Amino acid sequence: MTSNPDSSVPNITHRPRRLRRIPALRRMVKETNLSVNDLIYPLFVMEGEGKKVEITSMPGCYRYTPDLLLEEIAGVAELGINAIALFPVIPESKKDDTGSESYNPKGLVQQTVQAIKKAVPQIVVITDIALDPFTTHGHDGLIDENGTILNDPTVEVLVKMALSQAASGADMVAPSDMMDGRIGAIRKALDAEGYINVGILAYSAKYASAYYGPFRDALDSAPKFGDKKTYQMDAGNAREALKETFLDLAEGADIVMVKPALAYLDIIHQIRSETNLPVAAYNVSGEYAMIKAAAQQGWIDEKQVMLETLLSIKRAGADLILTYFAKEVAMILG
Repeated sequence: MTSNPDSSVPNITHRPRRLRRIPALRRMVKETNLSVNDLIYPLFVMEGEGKKVEITSMPGCYRYTPDLLLEEIAGVAELGINAIALFPVIPESKKDDTGSESYNPKGLVQQTVQAIKKAVPQIVVITDIALDPFTTHGHDGLIDENGTILNDPTVEVLVKMALSQAASGADMVAPSDMMDGRIGAIRKALDAEGYINVGILAYSAKYASAYYGPFRDALDSAPKFGDKKTYQMDAGNAREALKETFLDLAEGADIVMVKPALAYLDIIHQIRSETNLPVAAYNVSGEYAMIKAAAQQGWIDEKQVMLETLLSIKRAGADLILTYFAKEVAMILG
């Protein structure tokens, strides 16, 4: 008979460590698993040809010209990643106060989507719906002479943008602007034009966060004045996230999302508890950059922290995770 190593406490009935004893047991009882099917890979596209420019504040992430982007996406698809989220870098010469380039049928996004669907038709292409990459002022909406962000006129432009992207072949549009009523307006317009199968991934709970800094560097889309607090959510609010999510559900969203992810795991969990729709979370640029920076200093084990971070987002309730780590994770998961 094997002696009890804890002979000083012989009457312990429940020993959770029994199921942690060997790797096989730990795998068998693991409650949450990360899969390549959970991942959506955000990618940046810029005009030109034959160029790949690393984003200084996001090591390992690049702005691609469309030709090299197609090569990257083909490799991503081979790794088993099912979807990419496309973000454009628009030259200043094509920006204006109304973001009119956003719905140009021959614009960068539209032409890139067409090329992707021709070259890698199996990949799901998700396009961003927001005006900040296209406006001279860097805000997600139109502004008046006082600098106020105008909701309803902005929604009209967002609808044009969504229709243009759907016509180009986007599988799903992702309104990230946080204007009131835009999900319903976009759904109604898409259906009216026959794009009934184009989905909407709604940035339902998007917070006015300091974690977005590197992303704005990547797109050169930081606001030229003020901040985004009149349309993005306050970090202290949780009930409001449910309110925003319920509105998007009622207006026809197919997937709802929380952004950022890591500092808002409680919000992900609450929304997961309140809806049967898929819930996405955005592991944003600042979260990515912090891990990369600490790893470069030798302070953390990048691989293990990366995987633990994404697993925590999944455990909180996210079905899908937009992450710049997607390609690295897919290589690890095999």
